[in-house]
Amino acid sequence: MDPIKIYHNPRCSKSRATLALLEENDINPEIVYYLETPPSSEELTELLTKLGIGIKNIIRTSEPEYGELGLDDESLSEPIVFDIVCKHPKLIQRPIVVKGEKAILGRPPENVFNLLNDGG
Repeated sequence: MDPIKIYHNPRCSKSRATLALLEENDINPEIVYYLETPPSSEELTELLTKLGIGIKNIIRTSEPEYGELGLDDESLSEPIVFDIVCKHPKLIQRPIVVKGEKAILGRPPENVFNLLNDGG
């Protein structure tokens, strides 16, 4: 079985619940505290590929930085948005759980079962 990795924020209830679901199923994932060690632009690109979504689909629009940084401007190009998110990892939806070449957002936490039950 492929190792499991979770991009985790312990202050987030969904992130804590997703980690708990993993642990309840005897999975001890590699925990990446992404606010302390933000993903590089290469890692973020890889995560987006595994998730199968674009950068604009992974942004936390409820964060104050979303409006402060002008991310509510729909005319911003993907590369500009990507650069902003790389510099402000708090804007990344959480948690992200990775298994092999696939990843899911743990919103809701039960989404993790789709990844665990997939052969990927």
